[in-house]
Amino acid sequence: MPRRGLILQTRTHWLLLGLALLCSLILFLYLLECAPQTDGNASLPGIVGENYGKEYYQALLQEQEEHYQTRATSLKRQIAQLKQELQEMSEKMRSLQERKNVGANGIGYQGNKEQAPSDLLEFLHSQIDKAEVSIGAKLPSYYRTERDKGTLYELFFKKADLMEYRHVTLFRPFGPLMKVKSEMIDITRSIINIIVPLAERTEAFAQFMQNFRDVCIHQDKRIHLTVVYFGKEGLSKVKSILESVTSESNFHNYTLVSLNEEFNRGRGLNVGARAWDKGEVLMFFCDVDIYFSAEFLNSCRLNAEPGKKVFYPVVFSLYNPAIVYANLDVPPPVEQQLVHKKDSGFWRDFGFGMTCQYRSDFLTIGGFDMEVKGWGGEDVHLYRKYLHGDLIVIRTPVPGLFHLWHEKRCADELTPEQYRMCIQSKAMNEASHSHLGMLVFREEIEAHLHKQAYRTNSEAVG
Repeated sequence: MPRRGLILQTRTHWLLLGLALLCSLILFLYLLECAPQTDGNASLPGIVGENYGKEYYQALLQEQEEHYQTRATSLKRQIAQLKQELQEMSEKMRSLQERKNVGANGIGYQGNKEQAPSDLLEFLHSQIDKAEVSIGAKLPSYYRTERDKGTLYELFFKKADLMEYRHVTLFRPFGPLMKVKSEMIDITRSIINIIVPLAERTEAFAQFMQNFRDVCIHQDKRIHLTVVYFGKEGLSKVKSILESVTSESNFHNYTLVSLNEEFNRGRGLNVGARAWDKGEVLMFFCDVDIYFSAEFLNSCRLNAEPGKKVFYPVVFSLYNPAIVYANLDVPPPVEQQLVHKKDSGFWRDFGFGMTCQYRSDFLTIGGFDMEVKGWGGEDVHLYRKYLHGDLIVIRTPVPGLFHLWHEKRCADELTPEQYRMCIQSKAMNEASHSHLGMLVFREEIEAHLHKQAYRTNSEAVG
């Protein structure tokens, strides 16, 4: 409210200044018209030239009188016009003063269509019409703030004990907050096909299925699991784990695809997406090292929309528990490690492997690039294709999505660029900057502690 009052006060000062300028202009025009005009060729008053008679001067006086009458008429017309403008400005100033008084009495400006200036409303609506929320404008960055338009807010409200959400979209065009739309979203029947590419790593898969059983089978119950397994070694163990889950939980909504070839993540996800033969479905591309919550699954449903939006959540990646919990004899259970602290993990904002998108959008854009071999690169390539496409890319950190630490091996067969990315990822996964610093300077720290102990013992003896 103080800001609005300051704006009104500033406008009032400008209006008073305008009134003063108008009055000065009127006085200047009057003095200009009343000033005597001279003609260099005319004779001086009182002196009669020998070649000019009385009739000549009468005609000259009549001509001057007509000239002054014409100028006077024009001046009156200008004065009338200035008076009209002065009256309009006075009315505007009175209106602004009334708004200021209303604000001072504690009644806020409501900002409806009758009160807001028409030019401001036209500008705000033009910004909304050009915004990404309406036309899917292509942006070079991941932020939901468009630098020349405003900020987009998407809010989801859930009713208690019901799988029904209200989706409210707001757009702030660097001005008053304006509601774009409000709609109900029913995700009761929204099935997610979780696709996991896998090669060996059967112990990690057993841990993944434990989380899958707790979250997807016991809580969410609207999940289909597709496992694409590469190679023969460990395949029987994977089948045994799936059969065990089936017998214990009566869960049959899974598909196991076996590929007798070298592991390729993009290839596995492509095959998993095409293995679904029941029409449209929401897919979650997931790795075996990912831990997710039931709330994340709902976020996956709410932030992806066929033909309009794909969801790329930012995962919280956990550090090596042997370093994080070095002061303990044994690291705590995985469930107790799932905390968001700078010493326990980091937001993997450079990773684009975990994503929620509809099958039709994935197939339309062409899926993963099969030319990419080995580790990394295929997920970034797909992400960039969406950025340059017509769909909106939702990119945001998600609290209920964790990447569990595991030993990472960078193969010699990788290209130099892939190997660099792999090493960078490996280094960032080990520990925080402070923990790594303690490891690097461990010998120096131990030497310092040894000197301190020696000095203390010497002083005690002395």
